[in-house]
Amino acid sequence: MTCDLLVTYGLGVGEDERVFRALADASRRFLLDLLFERDGRTLTELESELAMTRFGVMKHLKVLEEAGLVVTRRAGREKLHFLNAVPIRLVHDRWIDKYTEPQVAALVDLKAELEDDMSATTTYSTVQVHRVYIKATPERIWTALTEADWAEKYGYQCRIAYELREGGTYKAFANAAMGNEGDVILKGEVVAVEPPRRLVQTWDPVWIDEPATRLTYEIAEGPNGVCSLTLTHDLADAPLTADQVAGRLENAGGGWPQVLSDLKTLLETGSSLYA
Repeated sequence: MTCDLLVTYGLGVGEDERVFRALADASRRFLLDLLFERDGRTLTELESELAMTRFGVMKHLKVLEEAGLVVTRRAGREKLHFLNAVPIRLVHDRWIDKYTEPQVAALVDLKAELEDDMSATTTYSTVQVHRVYIKATPERIWTALTEADWAEKYGYQCRIAYELREGGTYKAFANAAMGNEGDVILKGEVVAVEPPRRLVQTWDPVWIDEPATRLTYEIAEGPNGVCSLTLTHDLADAPLTADQVAGRLENAGGGWPQVLSDLKTLLETGSSLYA
């Protein structure tokens, strides 16, 4: 008994449907739980936690990757797996909040399960990887990430200022809703800039007494006018910052998953999720 299950889907499945189907399987939800507890695990580590063959675990991980729920990254000879919470955030924003009637049992059960998962005890991971697919040009995504007028339209809606050159400065400013409007709340230094494909910078929230962390944006063009935006946040020696950007702190917003899902919505529809 291998516990291998059929985990492949037909063609023509939409983004939301892929996420719902991926989350419908208990083994796949368990894999996501493992990555939520400690991100950046190898296939061997994940396989050791499940009573099924290595091939079965690989098939389930493939479905999670196709749904965008898992992102992989090479570290030497090893392939590390990271939980990508952005698709879950998109499902939440598009569906869970919209339907609150008790008869919508499937969505209510999913919301409860996700909330249970997010309340679990976690182990601090030094790297977070988030990926979102956006139907927009690389240039438009780059502009939305780096220009002040765009930054005020999505996510935490803060004005930003970049000096887009190596060694240039980055600042983000408090908005009116935060109080102390105009105060610098984030600062950093540009490490590498390759418009419109790659931006590397340090990232230092002034209210957290931890070392600055390293943030990398990578934009890759795909078929049918869809680009992937991958955000990699190296958070060595910054556990509180890690909780902040993962959206795990109470009354502190949804972190990078919320920001990226709102950015996708803005670029594809012209309106923020929270407008």
